[in-house]
Amino acid sequence: MSWFKRKGSNIVTETPKDMPEGIWVKVPSTGETLHRRELEENAWVCPASGYHFSLGSKGYFDLLFDSQEYTELFSGITSSDPLSFTDRKPYPKRLEEMQRKTGLEDAVRVATGKSRRNDLVVVCMDFSFIGGSMGSVVGEKIARGIDYAREHRIPLLIISQSGGARMMEGVLSLMQLAKTSAKLALLSEAKVPFISLMTNPTTGGVTASYAMLGDFNLGEPGALIGFAGPRVIRQTIGRDLPEGFQTAEYLLEHGFLDFIVPRTQLKSRIAKLLNVLHKKYEKNEDKENTKA
Repeated sequence: MSWFKRKGSNIVTETPKDMPEGIWVKVPSTGETLHRRELEENAWVCPASGYHFSLGSKGYFDLLFDSQEYTELFSGITSSDPLSFTDRKPYPKRLEEMQRKTGLEDAVRVATGKSRRNDLVVVCMDFSFIGGSMGSVVGEKIARGIDYAREHRIPLLIISQSGGARMMEGVLSLMQLAKTSAKLALLSEAKVPFISLMTNPTTGGVTASYAMLGDFNLGEPGALIGFAGPRVIRQTIGRDLPEGFQTAEYLLEHGFLDFIVPRTQLKSRIAKLLNVLHKKYEKNEDKENTKA
């Protein structure tokens, strides 16, 4: 049986092929491993479990705009250091590092284009930039996006993903809550539709301001939505919280959300809502014209 014995050393190829890093992605909710390409083709949603991975502004823009064609608005705005904030690292240095790491100017981008042939302005936050925290630049870009939608009478979609206010800008960050809310009041007076989409996570001052002020308030499946985090609330009230507390499903059940929309259905659902809102505003205008 000498023919059965392996002779020589292990087989070695001339060009060893290593497995590229990041080609396989583990689903946190199930532990299943999926190919990265499969997730990219499904808008970063697990086909089996429906788990929604975090998606940045580029991903949402590509998903929503027809042929992935859009025009970015209000780029070139960056934060200063009004408070000379220094903790473990000076604020300007941290901003520079995040801009270099993410390729973003700040935690929000604004774009306009066609979605299912409807004109649409999309304001989308990026959690990868300092936790999607809302500072003066975020508030200013959102305010300008609202103004643009109002002036051009184009429906507005704001996609929120944020840990709350940016502590490095102190009260200037908190002022953005009132600023963005006031701008949305003007948008409502102009009868321009506003849809708010809350993704995982949407917390703090963002939830306490523009995120909950939509004509329709939507949430992605499983998204954490609330003001203070569950741990803080639990410590404050000294008791356990209901199961699923502050998830999109819990908020839908208690009337804080209008719909939960899987990301793969987002574009079609937005188109349907815009059609409903357009008809509503057209009827109101007809009534006002009849009265006049």
